Amino acid sequence: MSQPDLFRVQSKPWNTGRIIGPKPPLKPKHIWAIRQLLKNGGQLRDLALFNCAIDAKLRGCDLVKLRVSDVAPGGAVRTRATIIQQKTGRPVPFEITEPTRLALLSWLAARGRRSDDWLFPSRSRPGEHLTTRQYARLVDRWVQLADLEPRAYGTHSLRRTKVALIYKRTGNLRACQLLLGHGKLESTVRYLGIEVDDALELSEQTDI
Repeated sequence: MSQPDLFRVQSKPWNTGRIIGPKPPLKPKHIWAIRQLLKNGGQLRDLALFNCAIDAKLRGCDLVKLRVSDVAPGGAVRTRATIIQQKTGRPVPFEITEPTRLALLSWLAARGRRSDDWLFPSRSRPGEHLTTRQYARLVDRWVQLADLEPRAYGTHSLRRTKVALIYKRTGNLRACQLLLGHGKLESTVRYLGIEVDDALELSEQTDI
C-alpha cells in the first residue's frame, strides 16, 4: 500500500444499505391496507396524495407540481385530467376514480381551495409545492404502514402499480405506454420488467 493510501478516508459506496434495481409495484392488498390506515388516521392530505399517485401514474416531479386547476377547476373534481410531463414535454392523460375524487374533495375542503394553488403545498416552504424528497419520505412511511420494507419500494412503485395490474389483466402494452407517457414501447417493456416476469412465469409453469 502506498503512503497516500494509508491516510485516505475510505468512503462508502452511494448505494450502501440500499436495494438496487427497479422498485416493484404495490399489490392490491397493500393499497387497501394503506388507504384504510390513512383514512382511519384522518390523514386527508396523505390519503389524497396516495390515491392520486396510484391513479395518475405520474413521475414524482410531475405529481408534486399538480395544481388545483389541473384536477378541480371551478371546484368540481374531474373524472379525467391531462398534464404535460416535465421530462418529455408530452401530454399524458389519467383518470381520477371515485375514491380519489372523494379524497381530493375532503382534502380541498380542509385546506381551502384556489384554482391557482398547488394541489399539495409544502408545509415548510410557504408558496411552494411539496418536494420530491418530501414525497419520497411519505412513500417510505406509507409502505411501512403495510408492513413492507421501505428500502425495497419507492415513488416508482406507485407509478408502476396500476399499469402493472392493467398489463397482467389485459396484456395491452400500448395502453400501458399511453398511460405512462412513454415515447417508445420498448421503454414501457423495460419499465415494467415484462420480459423478465413473463419468462419467470413460463419457467415456473414448466415441470421437468
